[in-house]
Formats: sequence, C-alpha cells, structure tokens
Amino acid sequence: MILVDPPSWPAHGRLWSHLVSDRSPAELHDFARRLGIPERGFARDHYDVPAQRYDAVVAAGAVPVGSRELVRRLAASGLRRRGGTPGPYAPGSPLQRPRRLRPGDGVAIVAPAGPVPVDLLDEGIAVLESWGLVVRPGRHLRTHHPALEHLAATDRERATDLRAAWCDPEVAAVWAARGGFGCHRIVDVIDWSALAAAGPRVLVGFSDVTALHEAVAERLGLATVHGPVVTSLGHRRACAAAREQVRRLLFEPDDARTLATQLRTLAGGAADGVLVGGNLRVLAAGLGTAVSRPARGAIAVLEDVGEQAYRIDGMLTQLLRTGWFDGVRGVVAGAFTQTGDTDVEAVLRDRLGPLQVPAVTGAPVGHIGDNIALPLGVPARLDADAGTLVLTRAPLA
Repeated sequence: MILVDPPSWPAHGRLWSHLVSDRSPAELHDFARRLGIPERGFARDHYDVPAQRYDAVVAAGAVPVGSRELVRRLAASGLRRRGGTPGPYAPGSPLQRPRRLRPGDGVAIVAPAGPVPVDLLDEGIAVLESWGLVVRPGRHLRTHHPALEHLAATDRERATDLRAAWCDPEVAAVWAARGGFGCHRIVDVIDWSALAAAGPRVLVGFSDVTALHEAVAERLGLATVHGPVVTSLGHRRACAAAREQVRRLLFEPDDARTLATQLRTLAGGAADGVLVGGNLRVLAAGLGTAVSRPARGAIAVLEDVGEQAYRIDGMLTQLLRTGWFDGVRGVVAGAFTQTGDTDVEAVLRDRLGPLQVPAVTGAPVGHIGDNIALPLGVPARLDADAGTLVLTRAPLA
C-alpha cells in the first residue's frame, strides 16, 4: 500500500511529506513515476514530496497516515532503511527497474574481477558501439593487479572504477568486461551511499558478477541484468541470436518477455516469482554475508562452469542446509559446462527434487555461446510442464 504523511517536515524553505510503500520498493517507484515525482526525490526508503503536491498524491491513491504510523508500517514491512547506509529489501519482492537504454546513451565498461583479454574486449566494444551506445572505459579496464594475476587491479582501484562509472551522469548502464574472480572482494569497499545518491543504472554481467547483482539488489533495491559480459559479446564468443536477445531486452524490453522455451522438466508444475540467483559457486561463497539474497518467494536460476558433479552436489547441499532455498517457488538450472563428467543432471534431480517445486534444466544461461540475458529482481512465470520461462512485466522501465 502507498502511504503518505502530512507535510510537516521543514527543508529548503518549505514543508515536505514522506511517500512510502509497505509492500515493495517497485510499487513505490512505479507510483512516483506515474505522478512525475523525480528520482532525485528518493532517499533510501521514501520519496520526499513538497507540500503543494500532497493533495495530488492523495488523489492518486496514497493513503494519508500520521508520521508515526507511516514509520511503524514501513518498519513492520522490513523495508525501512535507517541512517545513511542502504539496507535490505525483502527477499522475493520485485525490485525497481532502471530505465531502458536508448541510442546515444553512455555505457561504462569496468573490470570488477579478473584481467580482461584485450582482443575480446575490443570485439565486445564494437558490438556496443554498433547499437549506438557511447562507450566509456573504466580507468583500470586494461590493467593487472601488481601482485595477484587473477585480478584486474587492486580492490580499491576496481571499486573506485565502479563508483566513478555509476556516478557519471552521462552513463545509463554499467557493463562488466569479464568475470573470473574478485567481485566478492570489492563488495564491502564500494561506496554504496554514493551509488544510491546517483540513482538507478543498468548493471550487466554474469558469472563472478553474481556477487554484484546480489549487492545491488540488497543495497540499492535495483533489478539488474544477468547477461553476457563485454568480452563474450563478440562473434567468437556469442551467437548472433544471443546478442540480439540482449540488445532487445535492453532497448526494447516490452518485446523481450519470453526468456526460454523447450526447457527439460525436472519436476512439474508452474510458479510465479521474481528471478534470483546466478553463478552457483559465487552464491555459495556469499552465504552468511550481509548481501546474500535467499530464494524465498522467488524463482532461482543457477549456472556454473568447471565444477565437477561432486562439487556441484556440495554447493547445492550447502545452499540447502543454510536455508537459502527455503520458500523458493521454482528452480531453473542453466548450463553447467566443463564439468568433466555426465552426472550433473542426476545431481540436480537428486538435490532439487525434494524441494517439491517446479524445476527445469537446459536453460540457455551460463558459460555458453547462446547465454541469454535475465533480469534479476523482475517477476516471471515458470511453467515446468510446458518448459517455458516468461517475464510477467517488462524487464526495464
């Protein structure tokens, strides 16, 4: 429900009201957008609304309540964010969708994890430029950590590049150049308050970038795009259909709701829920941290590369034992590549079957040439009997 308190908070020479939702951030942002309330009016968990707009807000459907009641309702919903540090958004809730991309938008490319192969990077940049995007490379995009070969730069440098990209007013999307290892290392170094103040951006990437998807959802309440990194966009790494699917989801989201068909059924049935998940290894590594996003009320999507069946078994068991799957509504297994054996589907069936929720495998998600883009934090419907995964709303605003 949308709630608003009386205009009694003085600032900048006038009085202000607080506009909140006690159901989901997405409901609040959609309401504000319909009324033309600017995004800069959003502060952690509410919009500041000037007194002269109070009557219009109430006429549009906001319920007038006292300030104490507003705070009580917001706190009871789990959506209150205290102080200057962004706080958690309820698992299973739809998240705020950044706006769709348009030709001429700036796209910042950063290396939040491993060092970037230059030839593949250049191919990916050419693809982005062919879509009419203005590429803005991060300062450390083509560097290496002075001592650790598996990192593109120091943790501070990679986190600073991400902040600079996100806070650039000319940037509409921040795109990871590659995955690898290292995103977990920078989650607690990033200046999340600065990112919150800058407003929504589209974050794109997959694999190790799963750590950033979880953090952006938890700290900023934003939907993100689990999709190809820049180095996997070129003709040597992605098929033409996958590139077009990513482009369409970003530029023409109203026409990009069907994500996958012909999925193989592990357990029948149908379910609705927001999409969560990503790389299995990264999800397991994040358990117990402040930004780990459980699958409660959601459809979990999982993928991985280079992990043998017994290790996949162990990581799924870890997620099960910690309660990560508690309340999950459905499971979509993507590609598990370079495993070195053929037992993965048997492991998936054994570990996921007891959840007694609709589950499928064979989704084109992961370290494959037809890796599709998935909007995490956006509602979808999984029909395991029909083998389909379809968004129930456009992935971007």
